[in-house]
Amino acid sequence: MNQGLLGIQGLERPEIEVILDRAKYFQPLQNESFKRLDTLRGKMVVNLFFEASTRTRISFEIAAKRLGADSVSITASGSSVSKGESLVDTLNTLAAMRPDAIVMRHGASGAPHFLSRYLPTPIVNAGDGTHEHPTQALLDARTILDRRGRLDGLRVAIIGDIAHSRVARSNIHLLSKFGVEIVLCGPPSLLPRELAEIAPGVTLEHNIREAIRDADVIMMLRVQLERQHETSYPVGEYFRFYGLRLEHLELARPDVIVMHPGPINRGREISSDVADSQRSVILNQVENGISVRMAVLEKILQ
Repeated sequence: MNQGLLGIQGLERPEIEVILDRAKYFQPLQNESFKRLDTLRGKMVVNLFFEASTRTRISFEIAAKRLGADSVSITASGSSVSKGESLVDTLNTLAAMRPDAIVMRHGASGAPHFLSRYLPTPIVNAGDGTHEHPTQALLDARTILDRRGRLDGLRVAIIGDIAHSRVARSNIHLLSKFGVEIVLCGPPSLLPRELAEIAPGVTLEHNIREAIRDADVIMMLRVQLERQHETSYPVGEYFRFYGLRLEHLELARPDVIVMHPGPINRGREISSDVADSQRSVILNQVENGISVRMAVLEKILQ
């Protein structure tokens, strides 16, 4: 039976806390560029990315190598998928090579779950369609804990293209397990009402100023034009109503932090003044991506 990480939804709070605590243990390695552990020596991790990625793919590669594992990355454009090979045949071929884990990103929601039912190899979901991105939610939680010291009782505003965001869904599942007040904000076409029913403590808001009011954490999301089939907002109009600017931070808590999973589109969903401000923890999120993914790989492979 596959014992990988397919999503946050199926995890219990104690399981999440174990990963977050272990990630904190790995954080000092960020300052030791050449430090390499022997924890997973002899293990092989295959990174199979059917969608473009920079932060997630590279951080999984670094995480595996810092734990002493071997890592191989394969992209769809450089594999037999580009020649018409099916997803199942691709994964069966990889499984025959006996990797110890497969890290997979795919544009179809549920693709990792489908394959996990047929392959004994642990699969880590690195993002599937608009469904989930579990390690992103984990690194976001680790970053909030680093700055705020807790999750319980915080008010978190998630703003932007909620409809197409797997990051938003994984964060909703995770944060709701810790009693976080979650406010989802975006234009009506990008904020489906059913999202309020995903978990307790979730409310919907179309006014960015009301969403940000008294927020402890502001999480901005990229407008995912590649997933939209309807007409998108013009850049200037979207930024006017849903772009985060310095003036908005005055409505939040004095120690509010600003997050973004990247890549950032400056001038569309966030201003440069905010992205580069002391309130921004965007680069801290990138750093925590490595320590969190080390904790995940160690958990499923050790």
